Amino acid sequence: MTPVFAVVGHPNKGKSAIVATLAQDDSIAISSQSGTTRVNETLRVSIAESQYTLVDTPGFQRPTPVLAWLQAKAGSAEQRADAVASFIRDRHCQQAYPDEVQLLTPIVNGAAILYVVDGSRPYGAEYETEMEILRWTGQPSMALINPIDNDAYVEPWTQALRQYFKVVKVFNPMAADFDKRMAVLESFAHLKDDWTASLQAVVAACRQQRLAQQQASLVLLANLLTDLCSYQLRQKVLTKSQAELLRPVLEQGFFQAIKDQEAKAHTALKKLYQYHHLESDIYDLPFADNLFDTKQWIIWGLNRKQLALAAAIAGAAAGALIDVGLAGQSLLLGALGGGLLAGGSAWFGAEHIADYKIMGLPVGGYEVRQGPMGNRNFPYVLLGRFLFLAQALRQRNHARRDLLQIEEGDLAAQLDLLSTGQKKALHAAFDRLARHKTVTNLELVLQPLFTPADQGRPP
Repeated sequence: MTPVFAVVGHPNKGKSAIVATLAQDDSIAISSQSGTTRVNETLRVSIAESQYTLVDTPGFQRPTPVLAWLQAKAGSAEQRADAVASFIRDRHCQQAYPDEVQLLTPIVNGAAILYVVDGSRPYGAEYETEMEILRWTGQPSMALINPIDNDAYVEPWTQALRQYFKVVKVFNPMAADFDKRMAVLESFAHLKDDWTASLQAVVAACRQQRLAQQQASLVLLANLLTDLCSYQLRQKVLTKSQAELLRPVLEQGFFQAIKDQEAKAHTALKKLYQYHHLESDIYDLPFADNLFDTKQWIIWGLNRKQLALAAAIAGAAAGALIDVGLAGQSLLLGALGGGLLAGGSAWFGAEHIADYKIMGLPVGGYEVRQGPMGNRNFPYVLLGRFLFLAQALRQRNHARRDLLQIEEGDLAAQLDLLSTGQKKALHAAFDRLARHKTVTNLELVLQPLFTPADQGRPP
């Protein structure tokens, strides 16, 4: 039997936000206005072969007369559950108390209760009427305290809720990380013995899904790096004058294609983490005037000193892979002293990000080529932008409806988390990418940067 949970409570306490976060579904309507949910909305959450159901219900509107109606129908405790069942079937009650009929129906039909309150608002005795009605159903229940604005009243709420509910937890659906979401699901398993095995399977499936998302992210990034670092546009023309006229058109098309392919990969990444309606903004790739603009590129990639170190580690300056410690004490100092850093053109990619070439054809005419990218920072820029988006998606909740803005990041700090061997492998791989060569083990090289935070390492 599939576990079913009815999310109930006073209007505007974050019930829909909790459903969206637990279900990882950003299509659920959420509003700061009361009454957004007017009828029950049932959502079956499936992860691999495991599943459970959440029912987002309208808020209590007239609990006091409803409780009075129930008390008139039940003379003793054993009659209470039957009285609630009679209430939802009564035509007069369906017309007079539609919200209460809606929210109690799934509970009468066997759903467990998730009662949601706002921990930033004072506890009041009027809520006891709602809790008493829920207690009359006889169904297993737990309470979630949602600190919408602050946690000023969490403690009084905790003390009151413990009088009515088997489990009480503080849960902010806008800020809860993966571990907190798993903790709530694990609490579900304690509400009803018949559901324990099913809900434990759900938690295990969620953790496995997390690993699968990580691996799929690696594949997306590896494909993006491989495709864009070798991408070029070609066009055949009859004369050199035609080739020169074509240059601005081909250049514009080349850079637009680069941007479009990156945007497509970012959209796929959002869908991978089950964000189908999320609007996001990440600064455009900096291709202004087709020049190497250090101030723009280091927002996402590496600065020149860091690139010089990467060159030394990758063996680009020495012709072979070397020890990281040696790079820092000898070759790096030489690079910073004038070689790589001052000249720049030999290793950093000259003045232009992507060259335009006119090639004569053996059969007559010419072929013009725009690209591939020639700047050594380009793969690091792609990495940084993808990595920071992936990190933001992992930390974000599906209840949030604000624009996701990513303005910059510190890629060097992320790379510093790698071991010596991992750094060496990454810089060597990116050196090959910048020289438009194949990297057969790219996913393995990128793996350490994507180990989930919930597995003990920063993402």
